[in-house]
Amino acid sequence: MIVLWILAIIAGVAAIVWGAETFAKHLGEAAMRLQVSSFALALLLAGAEPEELATTIAATLRGAPAIAFGDVIGSNIAICLVALGVGAIVAPLPFGKRVMRYALFGLPIGVGEVGFIWDGQVERLEGAVLVALYVLYIAIIWILERQPPALGETGVLEEAAEELAHEEPGKQKGLVGRELLFVVAGLAAIVIGSVMLVEAVRQITHVEETQTTLALSVVGFATSFELVILCWSAARQGATLLDSLQLG
Repeated sequence: MIVLWILAIIAGVAAIVWGAETFAKHLGEAAMRLQVSSFALALLLAGAEPEELATTIAATLRGAPAIAFGDVIGSNIAICLVALGVGAIVAPLPFGKRVMRYALFGLPIGVGEVGFIWDGQVERLEGAVLVALYVLYIAIIWILERQPPALGETGVLEEAAEELAHEEPGKQKGLVGRELLFVVAGLAAIVIGSVMLVEAVRQITHVEETQTTLALSVVGFATSFELVILCWSAARQGATLLDSLQLG
């Protein structure tokens, strides 16, 4: 029986990764064609990791906060240690002032988050503060750099703009419908994959401590595995650390 749930974890991760990539790519193209505010789109795509977001929400709704907490912490550990570590082993990852600025702005937010979880739980008000800090973080970088932050999936904005510039006017309406269809399909895959992943961990064990351990090690690494591959690929191609951040 455990083997089946392990297979469910693998299938869930695959669905989440495919859904996240499909959602981000086609959302950017659809939004550009529909002339959605670039600021609103950047807030959604900059630094956002829909894999972790979907898994955390699914775990919370299923009454498994240990999985939600473990996934958030575990994925960040995997990104900071494994993804960058693997990339640096393949080739040096140079970084410039922009990356230093992002890290400097993110440091106090990370410290504040540790303070929120110190008592063993994050209240609704604290969650709202964290979301507000995310918006503030993106806004400050945008104001200083006068352009969307080079984080997360914001690279799809430039790709969508280039594609739109070379597109024939007659194809506009048909392509918008197709892109929106892919956006819906990506969202569905994320939701289905996250539910499968969370339910599989819950079925493997009902012990909260064990759920946290599995989420820290297995779920966190699984949902961030895509970034490990992207950092490895970026290093092989001689990309900078900023390029790796944009890919992630």
